[in-house]
Amino acid sequence: MRRLPLAAVLVLAGLAPAQDLRAALDAALERPEVRNGHWGVLVQDLDAGTVLYERNADRLFAPASNTKLFSVAAFLVAFGADHRFVTRVVRRGEVDGAGTLRGDLILVAGGDPTLGGRTDEGGHVAFTDGDHTYANGNDRARLTPQDPLAGLDALARAVAARGVREVEGDVLVDARLFPPTESTGSGLRQVSAVMVNDNLIDFSIHAAEAGTPARVEWRPACALVRVDAAVQTAAAGTKAAVRVESPAPWRFVVRGTVPADRTAPLVRVAEVPDAASFARSLFRDALVRAGVRVTASPLADHPTARLPASRSESLSLPEVAAFASPPFAEHARLILKVSHNLHASALPLLLSAREGSTPGLAGGLKAMGAALQELGLDPQHVCFGGGAGGSRADFATPRATVALLAAMARRADADAFRAALPILGVDGTLARAVAATSPARGKAQAKTGTYFVDNALTGGALLTSKALSGYLEGKSGRRLAFALYVNVLQLKSSDDADRIGALLGQLCELVHAHT
Repeated sequence: MRRLPLAAVLVLAGLAPAQDLRAALDAALERPEVRNGHWGVLVQDLDAGTVLYERNADRLFAPASNTKLFSVAAFLVAFGADHRFVTRVVRRGEVDGAGTLRGDLILVAGGDPTLGGRTDEGGHVAFTDGDHTYANGNDRARLTPQDPLAGLDALARAVAARGVREVEGDVLVDARLFPPTESTGSGLRQVSAVMVNDNLIDFSIHAAEAGTPARVEWRPACALVRVDAAVQTAAAGTKAAVRVESPAPWRFVVRGTVPADRTAPLVRVAEVPDAASFARSLFRDALVRAGVRVTASPLADHPTARLPASRSESLSLPEVAAFASPPFAEHARLILKVSHNLHASALPLLLSAREGSTPGLAGGLKAMGAALQELGLDPQHVCFGGGAGGSRADFATPRATVALLAAMARRADADAFRAALPILGVDGTLARAVAATSPARGKAQAKTGTYFVDNALTGGALLTSKALSGYLEGKSGRRLAFALYVNVLQLKSSDDADRIGALLGQLCELVHAHT
């Protein structure tokens, strides 16, 4: 993607760097290729509260993944940056003198989005700029190096340390913290209270010599999963073309080609059909690795009917092991840095799981609204149908977005919220937004958003929403909050969405240069 340097942008706008910010932004937004889009912009001084620029700031815009700013903020208000998700293992039955549990072992999910599978040695939740949840839509995805089964292995070792040598009954998973719900973002479909490796099978395809088979590896290993992989290495310079299909539950077929000159593994993913069955089989295998004999088959679907009558009844049973996640600030960082739709979709459901809340998405959105009002937001300036940004009900005004940013900047957890945002030109979804030499590189921390649909009439695309909102430091050191939205812009192809993303980066450069 070709990026114009700041100087070129200023020339296109017919401006010198010392000229007025308002004139510079007006000129940039009136460029022929973008003037037909519906623009909503607000730039505000965080300290003085002074509005430096606004355009349609009180009109509702589709925010796309800017929605995640609101859902993460609501969770921080409700639970705090230090909140940890706890996964417990309980037993139903007694353990005899030989260490045999004459009953069931039950893993009670606590909504942990990563279950230790991304935690690095420093206790941080790791991410790559191209997350595996989006691997099927691009060739830039990379896997984090951590073991996705780390949390389950830790629980299994704790069970063994408590003297359990054999489980005579079954291994169960109680995932009733909230009801299974469809994701409100693109990509993965199912949101569950138990998530191991985002409930995905990762396929890494390693190129070999042209004309020979590529090496295909997958993780996590699971007795339920069967893979038929046959990928060829094509000539150097060709485009990777690998697909993963599932002709039957737990059966995956990997076919296609990968170019010989590709150095990094090509990543493709497949979503498992049932989260509880997946977690059950993986936890059973982890117990065996820890030296615990388990008679229950790893191949069976999850025996939900064997669970206690309620989740609270499960939690009343004797605890055998527990696993705590890193603080939520780390999960917020993953959600916002890579725009993680699955985890963001879980946030309203986790809010709904609080005592006294209405269960499910409707209850979670009500709780989210209450948290946003606690931050001082006008409910007439926002509307959300989920936590990720893919719902047709998602709308916000630029003024509401900046008000949220300003409110979060005044809170005790302001640093955690800001640190969770992608850094302009450095990481996450903003890693490539400006050139490495840009004066604004590293000066903005902001959330991206993209949503487009194909235009079958023209073969192009309609950019429903492109957004960028966050914090920016001016050239003088001035602290700013900003919201940039463009809706309903015709594109020649979906690839042009990156070009509009680069334009938003250029707008950040303009704001930085003029403040």
